Parts: sequence; C-alpha cells; structure tokens
Amino acid sequence: MAIQPHTLILFGVLLLSLITVESGGWFLTRVGRGSIPANALQKNFFRAGHAHAAVLLMLSLVILVVLDAAHLPAGYDVVARFGVPVAALLMPAGFFLSVLGKDPQRPNRLLALLWIGAGSLTLGLLTAGVGLIVAGVQAS
Repeated sequence: MAIQPHTLILFGVLLLSLITVESGGWFLTRVGRGSIPANALQKNFFRAGHAHAAVLLMLSLVILVVLDAAHLPAGYDVVARFGVPVAALLMPAGFFLSVLGKDPQRPNRLLALLWIGAGSLTLGLLTAGVGLIVAGVQAS
C-alpha cells in the first residue's frame, strides 16, 4: 500500500500538532501545582480539552493510514480524511476557550466549538467507517 503525498503532508502536520498537546500537558502541570490559578470548572475543562486533543489527533493518524488503501470517491475522502482532525482542533478549543477568564462559573458561548467539533467527528467517523466497509466488500 503506497501512501499518497497529501497523506504524508497531513500526517506530518498532525504529528507537529501533537507538540501543542505536549505544551498543554506542561500547562496542566502548572495548573495542578497552583502556579496558574484555576477554579474547578476550569481544571475539569482544561483536562478534558487536553485529553480530547491527544486522543483525536492519534485517531486521525490511524484513519489516514487506511484511507489511502480504500480509494474513496473524492468528496467522501475529504470528509473522512479531515472530519476527525477538524474535531481535534475544535473540541479542545471549545473546552479551553469557553472557560477563560477569572473564576468563570459556567462555560461561555465558545462552548459551541465543542459541539461543532462533535459534529465534525461524527461525520468523519461515519464517512470513514462506511467507506472502509464498502471498500472492503468491493475488494473481496
């Protein structure tokens, strides 16, 4: 199975994006030590944002590897290829940005990014999953 050049580029971008997750981990250690003041809501949302970023970026890498072998039609391929990486940006952004400020008591309107990201995740997973099943059935 040959990996396409555009897949290699996206793979590289996603790997470099994991550096931001690493710096997010350092940020969380500072929050945990009390160096950065944060209330309970912020701590929970920061942890959730960090975890979602890492897991979704790794899932994105896995999906990319198999999509080149599936040869999905162009429109489906774009949704399958970018749905999860877009979610990996939007969902953590929703968690982090919705609780910025001094002692917020509830998330702000930027929490909508979380739900837009969840929609992107669902579309990406659905398209990739169905596309891979169809490709497998056609290949057998």
